Amino acid sequence: MQIWVDADGCPVEIKELLFRAAGRCRIMVTLVANQILTIPVSPYVKMLLVPGGLDAADRKIVEIVCAKDLVITSDIPLAADVVAKGAKALNPRGELYTDVNMGDRLATRNLIDEMRTAGQMMRGPSGYTPKHKQAFANELDRWLSRKS
Repeated sequence: MQIWVDADGCPVEIKELLFRAAGRCRIMVTLVANQILTIPVSPYVKMLLVPGGLDAADRKIVEIVCAKDLVITSDIPLAADVVAKGAKALNPRGELYTDVNMGDRLATRNLIDEMRTAGQMMRGPSGYTPKHKQAFANELDRWLSRKS
């Protein structure tokens, strides 16, 4: 059991929460990215560098994730692939993706993408707030407590 992070777009505050949780709970946290990122010196935190390219980090995560793992990502197609392998995915805003809700989330994402393409919707998601960080921390703690 470990945590994989789609790290290229993950907020710094979330990475810091994960680093602290890794040491506290003695769980491996691996940041997957196509650029070198700064990580703390810890036996529980590592960096996996993947070649550049469209969705290279996503493909690597899907390749190596196991059913008991958690993936941190805001990428809904990646979350869908992870959930299909039996793992869980958690976005930085605190929403846990599971086999129960993934279909709805993917359908909503596809609808919004179609609307943007058609010029009907131009706004992106709202800004990241302390409320999102707290929701993430709460959901991470729930996941960690179920795993111990």
